[in-house]
Amino acid sequence: MGNSMRVEQSADVDERAVIGPGSTVWHLAQVREDAVIGADCIIGRGAYVGPGVRIGDRVKLQNHALVYEPAVLEDGVFVGPAAVLTNDLYPRSVDPDGRLKRGDDWHAKGVTLRQGCSIGGRAVLVAGVTVGRWALVAAGAVVHRDVPDFALVAGVPARRIKWVGRAGEPLTDEGNGRWRCPRTGEGYLEINGTLREARP
Repeated sequence: MGNSMRVEQSADVDERAVIGPGSTVWHLAQVREDAVIGADCIIGRGAYVGPGVRIGDRVKLQNHALVYEPAVLEDGVFVGPAAVLTNDLYPRSVDPDGRLKRGDDWHAKGVTLRQGCSIGGRAVLVAGVTVGRWALVAAGAVVHRDVPDFALVAGVPARRIKWVGRAGEPLTDEGNGRWRCPRTGEGYLEINGTLREARP
């Protein structure tokens, strides 16, 4: 573990975890073995980071967010309070014979959060989904399929309702597949249901 990080006394950080410089692990958070947390991250009160989870730089996990292995969170990701990243498509406590399932009785499938995306409070992400770059998942949404870059999805199940830019605000439709961020002025181009940054 790095020297300039901060881990509150009530946090439970496994000695095999790696915490990057400038990162903070708040009260009652748990970081399991072999998890890697990058630089300048915030792991909120009561948050959970499973074994082997990979978290990039400048990531915020808000209070009681649950990130189950083998999730991957790229740089600049935000995970809201009590959001859950699941890892089992067919969860059961027992096997067909009635015996308690153990770690080797199933195959964990992690969620991937791409650069800069945000997950709203109490959202649930089903095992194996990928949320694209700078996308936004609304609070309380249930995400059961991949989310494109720059998409704003909401609902149960989640569906795309708008496009958003890097600032997180809904984009303005300028017609002919062109979109613009009202805050930054950045332009975007929609082609075949996907959005990309317009080149100047």
